[in-house]
Amino acid sequence: MRVNLKLNFDEARIEGLVLAKVGNPSRDEALQTSKQVMRVSDADQEVLVPIFVKPFRTLSGQRFEHHASLEKHEVNVAADGIFTDPESLLEHGCALAKRLYAKSNHPNIKSGDLCIALIDGVGVGEDMKRAICILKSESVTPFLSISARDGDLQLSTEHGINPEKIDKGCLIVDHHASKGFYVLTFDRAGHESRFWVRDFLSVVPISDAAMLSKRVAEMAVAAVTGSRPAKTEGEGAEGAEGAAVDDSPPWETNAAAAEALSYFDGKKQFSLQEFEEQALRTPEARAKFAEEKKRIEEEEGVTLTEGFDISAKDVNKAKKLMKSVMKLDTGVEIRLKPKVIDKPETVMEKGYDEERGMKYIKVFYHKDLMA
Repeated sequence: MRVNLKLNFDEARIEGLVLAKVGNPSRDEALQTSKQVMRVSDADQEVLVPIFVKPFRTLSGQRFEHHASLEKHEVNVAADGIFTDPESLLEHGCALAKRLYAKSNHPNIKSGDLCIALIDGVGVGEDMKRAICILKSESVTPFLSISARDGDLQLSTEHGINPEKIDKGCLIVDHHASKGFYVLTFDRAGHESRFWVRDFLSVVPISDAAMLSKRVAEMAVAAVTGSRPAKTEGEGAEGAEGAAVDDSPPWETNAAAAEALSYFDGKKQFSLQEFEEQALRTPEARAKFAEEKKRIEEEEGVTLTEGFDISAKDVNKAKKLMKSVMKLDTGVEIRLKPKVIDKPETVMEKGYDEERGMKYIKVFYHKDLMA
């Protein structure tokens, strides 16, 4: 099962919608659900389908998981029921809303509007599949509307959901049902929050060569630089610029990271024992790597196996996590381009000024390009 399937939404249509208003039980807020399935007109299909599917175009695949059996996984059971019998959308859609309501007890969880849509015509390779889209909006936006009335113009206000600010989402594709389906999720409040991803959806990343290669490479960079890579929606962001815990210049932390990542060069198979021996040279790096390994296994449900096929493409993505900005306590920032990061000693010099009692960095150049 692959982490990232190429999905095509060109022929997608919404077969039906179940709506709900989900409050927070700890604040005595109510749950209100649809009494019937809402059908979408042809005219509204052109507007709604892009809004529903847009957030899921660049995310990494996940799957449902239950410690005992997928037959006891409530969201998985509801999805399977809808795919098996689309006429059960109202029953299972309301069941999903009730589950979300039951998981919304924490005082920090906001109430919101919930949309559960059954979408047909999602392309997965050469096949057409159904998908279930779950969107939650936790805020309303005021809208202004000017309309003609009695021969004059009238301004009115309404409140509604801003499509660009939908807070949480999930797309369940009817693919690999026996393995927990193919699931995509997002949460604007933070990268893969525990409430939405773990408590309500109970999903874990799909472990394949691409995902494992990228995560181990990220952990290697974190282990030798002392920083934890920051993630954003859909992965692929630039990472933790300037996030190292000390004031080491970028070229020093990058040299250590590059040395660790060189383990992957020319290799097709990963060995955890060999990696720890060859790439993590210090006890501190090995301890940091073990700490990160334990954290992602416990918090994110990722199982790092002892060996797997290496994906060179995904290892290279870890290079984006290398520190390219040095932030100094005097308010000065030094930003290095990739060609400088590799050989900084050709244009920069580090030292210590005894008279001022301060460190310094000397920069050499031929011409001011901004002049």
